[in-house]
Amino acid sequence: MDMGVGPIVGIIFLAAGVLLLLFFVIKAVASPKKIEGLQKLVKQGKIPAAIKLAKTLIQKDPQNYLAHYYLGKAYLKDGKSELALMELKYVDQHAVFDEKLSELDFRQEIAPLYLKFNQPDEALKQYLLLTKLNPRDAENFFNCAKIYDMKGKSDSALGFYDKTIKLNRRHVKAHAAMGLLLFRAKQLQESKKEIDLAISLSPETFSTYYYLGKILKENKDYPGAVKAFEKSGRDAEFRLKSLVEAGTCYMAGNSIDNAINCFERALASPKDHDKNEALYARYFLASCYEKSRKIEKAIEQWEAIYAKNRSFRDVAAKLSEYKDLQANDSLKEFLTSSDDGFSKICQMACLKGMGLEPQQVSVLKWGCQIMATEAKNADWRSVRKQSFLVKFFRETDPLEDVVVRKTLDETKAQGCAKAFICSSSGFTRSAAAAAENRPCELIGKEQLEKILDKSSK
Repeated sequence: MDMGVGPIVGIIFLAAGVLLLLFFVIKAVASPKKIEGLQKLVKQGKIPAAIKLAKTLIQKDPQNYLAHYYLGKAYLKDGKSELALMELKYVDQHAVFDEKLSELDFRQEIAPLYLKFNQPDEALKQYLLLTKLNPRDAENFFNCAKIYDMKGKSDSALGFYDKTIKLNRRHVKAHAAMGLLLFRAKQLQESKKEIDLAISLSPETFSTYYYLGKILKENKDYPGAVKAFEKSGRDAEFRLKSLVEAGTCYMAGNSIDNAINCFERALASPKDHDKNEALYARYFLASCYEKSRKIEKAIEQWEAIYAKNRSFRDVAAKLSEYKDLQANDSLKEFLTSSDDGFSKICQMACLKGMGLEPQQVSVLKWGCQIMATEAKNADWRSVRKQSFLVKFFRETDPLEDVVVRKTLDETKAQGCAKAFICSSSGFTRSAAAAAENRPCELIGKEQLEKILDKSSK
Protein backbone atom coordinates (compact mmCIF):
# COMPACT_ATOMS: atom_id res chain seq x y z
CA MET A 1 0.00 0.00 0.00
CA ASP A 2 1.48 3.32 -1.07
CA MET A 3 1.32 5.94 1.77
CA GLY A 4 2.75 8.72 -0.35
CA VAL A 5 5.69 11.08 0.28
CA GLY A 6 3.86 13.64 2.45
CA PRO A 7 3.02 11.41 5.42
CA ILE A 8 6.54 9.98 5.45
CA VAL A 9 8.11 13.44 5.62
CA GLY A 10 5.74 14.35 8.43
CA ILE A 11 6.69 11.27 10.39
CA ILE A 12 10.40 12.12 9.94
CA PHE A 13 9.93 15.69 11.21
CA LEU A 14 7.85 14.42 14.14
CA ALA A 15 10.55 11.92 15.08
CA ALA A 16 13.26 14.60 14.83
CA GLY A 17 11.22 16.89 17.05
CA VAL A 18 10.74 14.16 19.64
CA LEU A 19 14.48 13.40 19.62
CA LEU A 20 15.36 17.10 19.98
CA LEU A 21 12.90 17.49 22.84
CA LEU A 22 14.32 14.36 24.47
CA PHE A 23 17.84 15.78 24.14
CA PHE A 24 16.93 19.00 25.96
CA VAL A 25 15.02 17.10 28.62
CA ILE A 26 18.03 14.84 29.26
CA LYS A 27 20.36 17.85 29.29
CA ALA A 28 18.11 19.71 31.71
CA VAL A 29 18.02 16.71 34.03
CA ALA A 30 21.70 15.82 33.68
CA SER A 31 23.14 19.35 34.13
CA PRO A 32 21.84 19.90 37.67
CA LYS A 33 23.06 16.43 38.61
CA LYS A 34 26.54 17.33 37.34
CA ILE A 35 26.47 20.59 39.33
CA GLU A 36 25.39 18.65 42.40
CA GLY A 37 28.28 16.26 41.82
CA LEU A 38 30.66 19.21 41.46
CA GLN A 39 29.33 20.75 44.66
CA LYS A 40 29.83 17.43 46.46
CA LEU A 41 33.43 17.12 45.24
CA VAL A 42 34.26 20.62 46.54
CA LYS A 43 32.60 19.90 49.87
CA GLN A 44 34.52 16.63 50.25
CA GLY A 45 37.80 18.36 49.49
CA LYS A 46 38.42 16.40 46.28
CA ILE A 47 39.83 19.50 44.66
CA PRO A 48 41.66 18.18 41.56
CA ALA A 49 38.55 16.20 40.55
CA ALA A 50 36.33 19.22 41.20
CA ILE A 51 38.52 21.51 39.10
CA LYS A 52 38.58 19.01 36.25
CA LEU A 53 34.79 18.56 36.25
CA ALA A 54 34.15 22.31 36.52
CA LYS A 55 36.41 23.04 33.54
CA THR A 56 34.64 20.32 31.52
CA LEU A 57 31.24 21.85 32.29
CA ILE A 58 32.48 25.35 31.40
CA GLN A 59 33.98 24.09 28.14
CA LYS A 60 30.57 22.68 27.17
CA ASP A 61 28.69 25.73 28.44
CA PRO A 62 30.88 28.83 29.03
CA GLN A 63 27.92 30.68 30.58
CA ASN A 64 27.34 28.11 33.30
CA TYR A 65 27.83 30.49 36.22
CA LEU A 66 27.34 27.71 38.80
CA ALA A 67 30.29 25.82 37.30
CA HIS A 68 32.33 29.06 37.47
CA TYR A 69 31.25 29.50 41.09
CA TYR A 70 32.31 26.05 42.24
CA LEU A 71 35.52 26.30 40.22
CA GLY A 72 36.23 29.48 42.17
CA LYS A 73 35.52 27.71 45.47
CA ALA A 74 37.81 24.85 44.42
CA TYR A 75 40.60 27.29 43.59
CA LEU A 76 40.14 28.89 47.02
CA LYS A 77 40.57 25.53 48.74
CA ASP A 78 43.60 24.87 46.53
CA GLY A 79 45.24 28.13 47.71
CA LYS A 80 44.89 29.80 44.28
CA SER A 81 43.14 32.97 45.41
CA GLU A 82 43.84 35.01 42.29
CA LEU A 83 42.28 32.38 40.02
CA ALA A 84 39.37 32.11 42.45
CA LEU A 85 38.74 35.86 42.21
CA MET A 86 38.69 35.70 38.41
CA GLU A 87 35.98 33.01 38.49
CA LEU A 88 33.93 34.79 41.15
CA LYS A 89 34.09 38.03 39.17
CA TYR A 90 32.43 36.21 36.28
CA VAL A 91 29.74 34.93 38.64
CA ASP A 92 29.13 38.44 39.97
CA GLN A 93 28.46 39.68 36.44
CA HIS A 94 26.28 36.80 35.21
CA ALA A 95 24.70 34.99 38.14
CA VAL A 96 21.00 34.78 38.97
CA PHE A 97 20.87 34.47 42.74
CA ASP A 98 18.27 31.97 43.97
CA GLU A 99 18.07 28.84 46.12
CA LYS A 100 20.90 27.31 44.04
CA LEU A 101 23.27 30.18 44.80
CA SER A 102 22.93 32.38 47.87
CA GLU A 103 23.83 36.00 47.20
CA LEU A 104 24.75 36.46 50.86
CA ASP A 105 27.20 33.55 50.83
CA PHE A 106 28.65 34.61 47.50
CA ARG A 107 29.35 38.20 48.54
CA GLN A 108 30.90 37.05 51.81
CA GLU A 109 33.35 34.98 49.73
CA ILE A 110 34.28 37.56 47.10
CA ALA A 111 34.59 40.67 49.32
CA PRO A 112 37.73 39.59 51.25
CA LEU A 113 39.36 38.52 47.97
CA TYR A 114 39.05 42.07 46.62
CA LEU A 115 40.75 43.32 49.78
CA LYS A 116 43.48 40.71 49.53
CA PHE A 117 44.37 41.84 46.02
CA ASN A 118 44.32 45.56 46.91
CA GLN A 119 41.01 46.47 45.25
CA PRO A 120 39.38 48.41 48.12
CA ASP A 121 36.72 50.11 45.99
CA GLU A 122 35.38 46.78 44.74
CA ALA A 123 35.56 45.31 48.25
CA LEU A 124 33.62 48.28 49.63
CA LYS A 125 30.83 47.73 47.09
CA GLN A 126 30.51 44.14 48.24
CA TYR A 127 30.49 44.98 51.96
CA LEU A 128 27.93 47.76 51.45
CA LEU A 129 25.67 45.23 49.71
CA LEU A 130 26.24 42.84 52.62
CA THR A 131 25.06 45.50 55.08
CA LYS A 132 21.75 45.51 53.14
CA LEU A 133 21.54 41.72 52.81
CA ASN A 134 22.34 41.12 56.49
CA PRO A 135 21.87 44.37 58.44
CA ARG A 136 22.28 42.61 61.81
CA ASP A 137 25.84 41.44 61.11
CA ALA A 138 28.22 43.94 62.75
CA GLU A 139 31.23 42.57 60.86
CA ASN A 140 29.98 43.88 57.52
CA PHE A 141 29.73 47.42 58.92
CA PHE A 142 33.17 47.03 60.49
CA ASN A 143 34.72 46.05 57.15
CA CYS A 144 33.11 49.08 55.48
CA ALA A 145 34.57 51.26 58.24
CA LYS A 146 38.05 49.78 57.76
CA ILE A 147 38.01 50.50 54.04
CA TYR A 148 36.77 54.07 54.50
CA ASP A 149 39.49 54.49 57.14
CA MET A 150 42.11 53.17 54.72
CA LYS A 151 40.88 55.59 52.03
CA GLY A 152 41.21 58.52 54.44
CA LYS A 153 37.45 59.15 54.67
CA SER A 154 37.37 59.61 58.44
CA ASP A 155 33.76 60.79 58.77
CA SER A 156 32.39 57.79 56.89
CA ALA A 157 34.70 55.47 58.82
CA LEU A 158 33.54 56.87 62.17
CA GLY A 159 29.92 56.44 61.13
CA PHE A 160 30.39 52.78 60.26
CA TYR A 161 32.48 52.09 63.38
CA ASP A 162 29.63 53.60 65.39
CA LYS A 163 27.08 51.33 63.65
CA THR A 164 29.34 48.35 64.33
CA ILE A 165 29.46 49.12 68.04
CA LYS A 166 25.70 49.69 68.21
CA LEU A 167 25.20 46.20 66.79
CA ASN A 168 27.92 44.68 68.99
CA ARG A 169 28.91 46.63 72.09
CA ARG A 170 31.80 44.26 72.68
CA HIS A 171 33.37 44.63 69.22
CA VAL A 172 36.93 45.19 70.44
CA LYS A 173 38.51 46.02 67.07
CA ALA A 174 35.88 48.66 66.30
CA HIS A 175 36.47 50.38 69.66
CA ALA A 176 40.24 50.37 69.06
CA ALA A 177 40.05 51.68 65.49
CA MET A 178 37.57 54.35 66.51
CA GLY A 179 39.96 55.36 69.30
CA LEU A 180 42.72 56.05 66.78
CA LEU A 181 40.42 58.09 64.53
CA LEU A 182 39.21 60.14 67.48
CA PHE A 183 42.82 60.74 68.51
CA ARG A 184 43.64 62.08 65.06
CA ALA A 185 40.59 64.33 65.30
CA LYS A 186 42.08 65.74 68.55
CA GLN A 187 39.26 64.26 70.64
CA LEU A 188 41.73 62.96 73.18
CA GLN A 189 39.41 62.01 76.04
CA GLU A 190 37.04 60.08 73.78
CA SER A 191 40.01 58.42 72.10
CA LYS A 192 41.50 57.17 75.37
CA LYS A 193 38.08 55.97 76.50
CA GLU A 194 37.67 53.80 73.39
CA ILE A 195 41.19 52.31 73.55
CA ASP A 196 40.94 51.61 77.28
CA LEU A 197 37.54 49.98 76.75
CA ALA A 198 38.90 47.81 73.94
CA ILE A 199 41.79 46.58 76.10
CA SER A 200 39.55 45.99 79.13
CA LEU A 201 37.08 43.99 77.02
CA SER A 202 39.83 41.71 75.71
CA PRO A 203 43.45 42.17 76.81
CA GLU A 204 44.40 39.20 74.61
CA THR A 205 43.09 40.81 71.41
CA PHE A 206 46.55 41.85 70.34
CA SER A 207 45.45 43.90 67.34
CA THR A 208 44.16 46.53 69.80
CA TYR A 209 47.73 47.32 70.81
CA TYR A 210 48.48 48.32 67.21
CA TYR A 211 46.12 51.28 67.53
CA LEU A 212 47.54 52.10 70.95
CA GLY A 213 51.02 52.03 69.40
CA LYS A 214 49.95 54.44 66.65
CA ILE A 215 48.66 56.90 69.25
CA LEU A 216 51.82 56.63 71.35
CA LYS A 217 53.94 57.07 68.22
CA GLU A 218 52.08 60.23 67.20
CA ASN A 219 52.66 61.49 70.75
CA LYS A 220 56.39 60.78 70.17
CA ASP A 221 56.44 58.20 72.99
CA TYR A 222 58.59 55.89 70.89
CA PRO A 223 59.61 53.38 73.63
CA GLY A 224 55.95 52.98 74.64
CA ALA A 225 54.90 52.64 71.00
CA VAL A 226 57.51 49.93 70.35
CA LYS A 227 56.20 47.91 73.31
CA ALA A 228 52.65 48.21 71.98
CA PHE A 229 53.73 47.13 68.47
CA GLU A 230 55.56 44.14 69.94
CA LYS A 231 52.22 43.00 71.40
CA SER A 232 50.20 43.71 68.26
CA GLY A 233 52.76 41.74 66.25
CA ARG A 234 51.46 38.59 67.92
CA ASP A 235 48.36 38.92 65.73
CA ALA A 236 49.20 37.37 62.34
CA GLU A 237 47.15 40.00 60.49
CA PHE A 238 49.07 42.83 62.16
CA ARG A 239 52.55 41.26 62.33
CA LEU A 240 53.98 42.85 59.19
CA LYS A 241 52.59 46.34 59.75
CA SER A 242 53.57 46.22 63.46
CA LEU A 243 57.19 45.47 62.57
CA VAL A 244 57.20 48.33 60.06
CA GLU A 245 55.76 50.74 62.62
CA ALA A 246 58.22 49.61 65.31
CA GLY A 247 61.07 50.08 62.84
CA THR A 248 60.01 53.66 62.07
CA CYS A 249 59.90 54.35 65.82
CA TYR A 250 63.49 53.19 66.11
CA MET A 251 64.40 55.37 63.12
CA ALA A 252 62.82 58.39 64.82
CA GLY A 253 64.94 57.63 67.87
CA ASN A 254 68.04 57.26 65.66
CA SER A 255 68.45 53.61 66.67
CA ILE A 256 69.29 52.47 63.16
CA ASP A 257 70.50 48.94 63.99
CA ASN A 258 67.24 48.13 65.80
CA ALA A 259 65.27 49.63 62.92
CA ILE A 260 67.13 47.46 60.40
CA ASN A 261 66.37 44.40 62.53
CA CYS A 262 62.64 45.19 62.47
CA PHE A 263 62.50 45.74 58.71
CA GLU A 264 64.54 42.62 57.95
CA ARG A 265 62.19 40.57 60.16
CA ALA A 266 59.23 42.10 58.33
CA LEU A 267 60.66 40.81 55.03
CA ALA A 268 61.63 37.38 56.38
CA SER A 269 58.42 35.70 55.19
CA PRO A 270 58.30 35.32 51.36
CA LYS A 271 54.49 35.09 51.41
CA ASP A 272 54.33 38.72 52.61
CA HIS A 273 56.53 40.16 49.86
CA ASP A 274 53.63 41.17 47.62
CA LYS A 275 51.84 43.13 50.33
CA ASN A 276 51.93 46.93 50.27
CA GLU A 277 53.37 46.99 53.80
CA ALA A 278 56.35 45.01 52.48
CA LEU A 279 57.13 47.84 50.06
CA TYR A 280 57.25 50.24 53.00
CA ALA A 281 59.46 47.80 54.91
CA ARG A 282 61.88 47.75 51.96
CA TYR A 283 61.73 51.52 51.58
CA PHE A 284 62.55 52.23 55.21
CA LEU A 285 65.18 49.47 55.23
CA ALA A 286 66.83 51.16 52.23
CA SER A 287 66.78 54.47 54.12
CA CYS A 288 68.53 52.82 57.08
CA TYR A 289 71.14 51.26 54.79
CA GLU A 290 71.66 54.64 53.13
CA LYS A 291 72.20 56.33 56.50
CA SER A 292 74.61 53.52 57.48
CA ARG A 293 76.61 54.04 54.26
CA LYS A 294 75.57 50.61 52.95
CA ILE A 295 74.58 52.09 49.62
CA GLU A 296 74.74 48.89 47.57
CA LYS A 297 72.29 47.21 49.98
CA ALA A 298 70.03 50.25 49.76
CA ILE A 299 70.07 50.03 45.97
CA GLU A 300 69.03 46.37 46.15
CA GLN A 301 65.94 47.35 48.15
CA TRP A 302 65.04 50.24 45.84
CA GLU A 303 65.35 47.96 42.83
CA ALA A 304 63.07 45.37 44.46
CA ILE A 305 60.47 48.09 45.12
CA TYR A 306 60.80 49.49 41.58
CA ALA A 307 60.14 46.04 40.12
CA LYS A 308 56.81 45.96 41.99
CA ASN A 309 55.76 49.61 41.79
CA ARG A 310 57.63 52.11 39.65
CA SER A 311 55.84 55.12 41.14
CA PHE A 312 56.42 54.22 44.80
CA ARG A 313 57.44 57.39 46.64
CA ASP A 314 60.88 58.70 45.49
CA VAL A 315 62.38 55.30 44.61
CA ALA A 316 62.90 56.18 40.93
CA ALA A 317 64.71 59.37 41.97
CA LYS A 318 66.91 57.44 44.41
CA LEU A 319 67.91 54.93 41.74
CA SER A 320 68.66 57.77 39.35
CA GLU A 321 70.71 59.54 42.03
CA TYR A 322 72.90 56.50 42.61
CA LYS A 323 72.92 55.10 39.06
CA ASP A 324 76.55 56.05 38.47
CA LEU A 325 77.78 54.74 41.81
CA GLN A 326 79.16 51.51 40.36
CA ALA A 327 80.93 53.36 37.57
CA ASN A 328 82.51 55.95 39.84
CA ASP A 329 84.79 54.29 42.39
CA SER A 330 85.84 57.55 44.03
CA LEU A 331 82.24 58.59 44.72
CA LYS A 332 81.43 55.10 45.93
CA GLU A 333 84.30 55.23 48.44
CA PHE A 334 83.24 58.71 49.55
CA LEU A 335 79.71 57.47 50.33
CA THR A 336 80.46 54.04 51.78
CA SER A 337 83.81 54.27 53.59
CA SER A 338 84.25 54.11 57.37
CA ASP A 339 84.84 57.32 59.32
CA ASP A 340 88.61 56.84 59.24
CA GLY A 341 88.67 56.17 55.51
CA PHE A 342 86.25 59.02 54.89
CA SER A 343 88.52 61.45 56.74
CA LYS A 344 91.47 60.50 54.52
CA ILE A 345 89.36 60.85 51.36
CA CYS A 346 88.25 64.34 52.40
CA GLN A 347 91.79 65.43 53.22
CA MET A 348 93.04 64.26 49.80
CA ALA A 349 90.07 65.97 48.11
CA CYS A 350 90.93 69.15 49.94
CA LEU A 351 94.65 68.96 49.08
CA LYS A 352 94.74 67.56 45.54
CA GLY A 353 91.23 68.39 44.34
CA MET A 354 90.87 71.91 45.76
CA GLY A 355 94.47 73.05 46.29
CA LEU A 356 94.03 73.60 50.02
CA GLU A 357 96.29 72.35 52.81
CA PRO A 358 94.34 70.64 55.65
CA GLN A 359 95.33 71.92 59.09
CA GLN A 360 92.59 70.72 61.43
CA VAL A 361 90.33 67.77 60.61
CA SER A 362 87.15 66.70 62.47
CA VAL A 363 84.92 63.77 61.56
CA LEU A 364 81.38 64.63 62.64
CA LYS A 365 77.96 62.97 62.51
CA TRP A 366 77.08 64.52 59.17
CA GLY A 367 80.51 64.25 57.54
CA CYS A 368 83.93 65.89 57.80
CA GLN A 369 85.03 69.44 58.61
CA ILE A 370 88.46 70.75 57.67
CA MET A 371 90.22 73.99 58.50
CA ALA A 372 92.65 74.64 55.63
CA THR A 373 95.03 77.14 54.08
CA GLU A 374 96.34 77.60 50.58
CA ALA A 375 98.60 74.65 49.80
CA LYS A 376 101.51 76.89 48.76
CA ASN A 377 102.18 77.93 52.33
CA ALA A 378 102.15 75.35 55.13
CA ASP A 379 102.23 77.88 57.99
CA TRP A 380 98.50 78.48 58.20
CA ARG A 381 98.84 80.33 61.52
CA SER A 382 100.61 83.24 59.86
CA VAL A 383 98.51 86.39 59.94
CA ARG A 384 99.19 86.78 56.24
CA LYS A 385 97.70 83.44 55.43
CA GLN A 386 94.07 83.09 54.52
CA SER A 387 92.21 80.23 56.13
CA PHE A 388 89.23 78.38 54.69
CA LEU A 389 86.46 76.30 56.23
CA VAL A 390 85.69 73.19 54.17
CA LYS A 391 82.76 70.90 54.95
CA PHE A 392 82.07 67.53 53.30
CA PHE A 393 78.52 66.26 53.76
CA ARG A 394 77.31 62.77 52.85
CA GLU A 395 73.75 63.27 54.08
CA THR A 396 70.94 61.54 52.19
CA ASP A 397 68.80 64.66 51.62
CA PRO A 398 69.65 67.96 49.90
CA LEU A 399 71.12 70.48 52.35
CA GLU A 400 68.86 73.29 53.56
CA ASP A 401 69.65 77.00 54.04
CA VAL A 402 70.13 76.48 57.79
CA VAL A 403 73.39 74.63 56.99
CA VAL A 404 74.62 77.57 54.91
CA ARG A 405 73.73 80.14 57.56
CA LYS A 406 75.40 78.14 60.32
CA THR A 407 78.53 77.70 58.18
CA LEU A 408 78.67 81.43 57.46
CA ASP A 409 78.51 82.15 61.19
CA GLU A 410 81.34 79.67 61.84
CA THR A 411 83.37 81.15 58.98
CA LYS A 412 83.12 84.61 60.54
CA ALA A 413 83.83 83.32 64.06
CA GLN A 414 86.94 81.45 62.88
CA GLY A 415 88.19 84.42 60.88
CA CYS A 416 88.13 82.43 57.62
CA ALA A 417 88.17 84.11 54.25
CA LYS A 418 85.68 81.71 52.70
CA ALA A 419 83.76 78.50 53.24
CA PHE A 420 83.23 75.54 50.90
CA ILE A 421 80.29 73.21 51.44
CA CYS A 422 80.55 69.94 49.52
CA SER A 423 77.43 67.75 49.34
CA SER A 424 76.84 64.43 47.58
CA SER A 425 73.07 65.04 47.79
CA GLY A 426 72.99 68.61 46.49
CA PHE A 427 71.27 71.70 47.89
CA THR A 428 67.78 73.13 48.11
CA ARG A 429 66.88 76.41 46.40
CA SER A 430 66.77 78.17 49.76
CA ALA A 431 70.32 76.98 50.45
CA ALA A 432 71.51 78.34 47.10
CA ALA A 433 69.80 81.65 47.83
CA ALA A 434 71.41 81.86 51.30
CA ALA A 435 74.90 81.41 49.78
CA GLU A 436 74.42 83.91 46.96
CA ASN A 437 76.80 86.89 47.12
CA ARG A 438 78.32 85.59 50.36
CA PRO A 439 81.75 84.04 51.06
CA CYS A 440 80.39 80.50 50.77
CA GLU A 441 80.75 78.27 47.73
CA LEU A 442 78.36 75.34 47.30
CA ILE A 443 79.86 72.28 45.63
CA GLY A 444 77.21 69.84 44.43
CA LYS A 445 77.42 66.22 43.37
CA GLU A 446 78.82 66.69 39.85
CA GLN A 447 81.54 69.11 40.93
CA LEU A 448 82.33 66.92 43.94
CA GLU A 449 82.79 63.91 41.65
CA LYS A 450 85.37 65.84 39.62
CA ILE A 451 87.23 66.84 42.80
CA LEU A 452 87.22 63.24 44.05
CA ASP A 453 88.38 61.91 40.69
CA LYS A 454 91.20 64.45 40.61
CA SER A 455 92.29 63.64 44.18
CA SER A 456 92.36 59.88 43.55
CA LYS A 457 94.92 60.12 40.72
